[in-house]
Amino acid sequence: MICNIIDSRKRPYRWKRINAIVEATWHDNAIPDGDTSERGPDDIVYDDREGISLSDAIAWAHSVPCRVTLFLYDEGCGTS
Repeated sequence: MICNIIDSRKRPYRWKRINAIVEATWHDNAIPDGDTSERGPDDIVYDDREGISLSDAIAWAHSVPCRVTLFLYDEGCGTS
C-alpha cells in the first residue's frame, strides 16, 4: 500500500521510462510533522525498479504487502 509518494524527477512529464524505489514507510517516522507507521515483521526494507513506466511503478508499489513510500526518479537516477 502506498502511503507517500516523493517525486524527485527533474523531468516530471516523462512517464514512459522512470526509476522507482520503495521503502517501508516506517523509515519516514523521524520526519518532523509526518505521520508514523508501525513496523511489521514482513515489511520490505528497500526495493527498486529501473526503466519502468509511471503507471507500472504505481501498480508495483501498491502491490507491496506493507506500507511503503514510493520514490520516483528520472531514468538513470536514484537507484543502486
